[in-house]
Amino acid sequence: MAGLANVFGYGAMTNSQNDIRNSRSVMIIGMNPAENHPISMQHILTAKEVNRAVIISVDPRFTKTSAFANMYVRIRSGTDIPFIFGLINIILAKGWEDKKMINERTYGFEALKTEVAKYDPDTVADITGASKEELFRVAKALAENRPGTVIWAMGGTQHSNGTAVVRSYCALQLVLGNMGRPGGGCDVFRGHDGIQGVTDVGGGPEHLPGYYGIAESAWKHYSNVWDVPYEWLVSRFKSKEMMEKPGFTVARWYEGVLLDPKELGQDTNIKAVFFMGHSTNSMQQMDRVKKALEKVELIVDFDPFVTNTAVLPDRTDGIYIMPAATNYEQPGSATNTNRDLQWRQKVVDPIWEARTDLAIMIDLAERLGFKKQFIHNFKRDWRGVPASMKEVKALPDQTVEDVLREINSACLSIGYIGQTPERLKRQQQWAHVFDIKTKKAEGGPVDGEQWGLPWPCWHDKHPGTHILYRLDTPASRGGAGFRAVWGPKAPDGETMLASDGAAPVGGPNAGYPAQKEYATDLTQEPIKQALAEGRNPYGNGRARLNAWNIPDPVPTHREPIHSPRPDLIAKWPTYDDVKEHYRVPQPYKSMQKPDWVKKYPIILTTGRIVELEGGSAAERSSWWLVELNPEMYVEIHPKLANDHGIKHGDWVWIETPEDMDDKPSRIKVKAKVTRRVGPDTVFLPYHWGGVFEGKSLADKYPEGTAPYSVGESANTVTTYGYDRVTQMQETKTTLCRIKKA
Repeated sequence: MAGLANVFGYGAMTNSQNDIRNSRSVMIIGMNPAENHPISMQHILTAKEVNRAVIISVDPRFTKTSAFANMYVRIRSGTDIPFIFGLINIILAKGWEDKKMINERTYGFEALKTEVAKYDPDTVADITGASKEELFRVAKALAENRPGTVIWAMGGTQHSNGTAVVRSYCALQLVLGNMGRPGGGCDVFRGHDGIQGVTDVGGGPEHLPGYYGIAESAWKHYSNVWDVPYEWLVSRFKSKEMMEKPGFTVARWYEGVLLDPKELGQDTNIKAVFFMGHSTNSMQQMDRVKKALEKVELIVDFDPFVTNTAVLPDRTDGIYIMPAATNYEQPGSATNTNRDLQWRQKVVDPIWEARTDLAIMIDLAERLGFKKQFIHNFKRDWRGVPASMKEVKALPDQTVEDVLREINSACLSIGYIGQTPERLKRQQQWAHVFDIKTKKAEGGPVDGEQWGLPWPCWHDKHPGTHILYRLDTPASRGGAGFRAVWGPKAPDGETMLASDGAAPVGGPNAGYPAQKEYATDLTQEPIKQALAEGRNPYGNGRARLNAWNIPDPVPTHREPIHSPRPDLIAKWPTYDDVKEHYRVPQPYKSMQKPDWVKKYPIILTTGRIVELEGGSAAERSSWWLVELNPEMYVEIHPKLANDHGIKHGDWVWIETPEDMDDKPSRIKVKAKVTRRVGPDTVFLPYHWGGVFEGKSLADKYPEGTAPYSVGESANTVTTYGYDRVTQMQETKTTLCRIKKA
């Protein structure tokens, strides 16, 4: 979400899936909602059928989503920025841009304009494979059918320049004037209903809940929230320096096990790994993951099903498989892709030895010696400043309601304040009064509220913010400009505050900075004061088309690490090597070898299918779902199959370069011959596990726990490549070769 955050101030979907019903154009790039977010298709198809919205699918594959589109454009995987900047180039040349939004609400347009000039139609056609005619038709459709939304998911982010790719999508929407209005926006779809929430409450290694970072000021804020001494928090780390240093990411934790400590940003290797709701077959470079799992001292895997993690390593000890409760066996809140919070009710008690997430975490805290600090502020009144530690009794009946109330008290920066357990439960009871298009309640005790109380929701009477950055709504009802998070001036002296006239109605008619201490004052008085004056607490700033503090301040195309076009690498190279990023070295240019394409001439991309989800231990344990898609496969174009003597249903080997080890990686899968992919590309779904490089691991599952379907993991053959900012894995484009088994 770093791309969105570095343009607008918040890293989240700006509108909602429901709001797509207001769109007159929908460009879907880097995602396949018909399979990956099937419920969302009701909104997309309503826009098409009711609004006559133009649906545009841009994808290396002709997907099930593409079949519903008015226009389909096939591009080479990893060339999103040239395609998007080619559109902007045409829009500017034709005078189709929204000058008012650009002038009043953005910073860095001239720098963007200079970069975009490099992407003329001929250049874009050469890089992407899309024709000049297709490029013009898409640009014209977007310009003539406003408001329009751009939708993406991991197909946009899983690249070595993924953050820049997302920022290019944002730039397109700003140039078209599609931000802060119904039917517009930058609508990133998260992987499932809890991913946005995990990001919001500190699932990453670089920030505490609410995106507070991990500097001293952030830790002191949470010292106040948790009501534990700051000095005690420091004592839990080896040093204050390590406390404030980003940790390993889920994408590359295994290098913390495998690399020499001299290469790491810490003194020792990782000795233990704790998995909770995450499976290793969704991790890139699975051959290195396997080595790390065989070297690490301790592996703990909490999951309702036995995952690939338990059977992948060749070891007989040091692995603990712990049964966790499913969502049906525990209550709690979840934050979905719309920034909505919803309450889940427990349906049944956990069966057998399964335990809830909260019980697991409290028990773990007790065994590690800090249960008292972990739970002592539960059951307190969060309306005022927290009581001192000695006044609170650690009650034995801590609940998930307590956890949400603590989040409400802490995450002031993003307005996670008004979504109390009581309000969420009440909305659940009155779900029938919410309009499916506006998400607004009509009548009853929830009258006027937005479904899910989407953040920012500044207090327990606030309706929630359905559409971010909207000026035609008062701040008290969710209206806001772009977040003023980078100070009043840019390094070049230009203002970062919005122009006069570009402000939410009912308040100051100009830009203004964020309210002082609104994100850290637990009394919430600064927030109340700002709203009383008609101002949004986080200010009214400008969106950044030039983000000066991250790599590629203006997005630029960079060829993938494993590029099929060595002739383009000199002009569009990858990044310079980075000595340390998230505690591990991150090479780029030294890994980008132009001669790879001679041995590995085929583009490989990966993705999801509708019958399975994620690592899919649960779905592959369902006989009904396995019947629908029983075995792992590779999609191959008929020409490519004929050239290699491959027929539909044949077993084939897929092999990828030996970029970090001394041998290529390979998998054995069934061939599915189809024109969904182009003749230069093959596609692998990534949900399978339980087979590694042709060898079944099914006999390693504990008795009675093996899924009905095992298969090779696509991530056994995904290769090195990680986003320069977030370290997101580059699983959407690499090179391979194929041969009949």
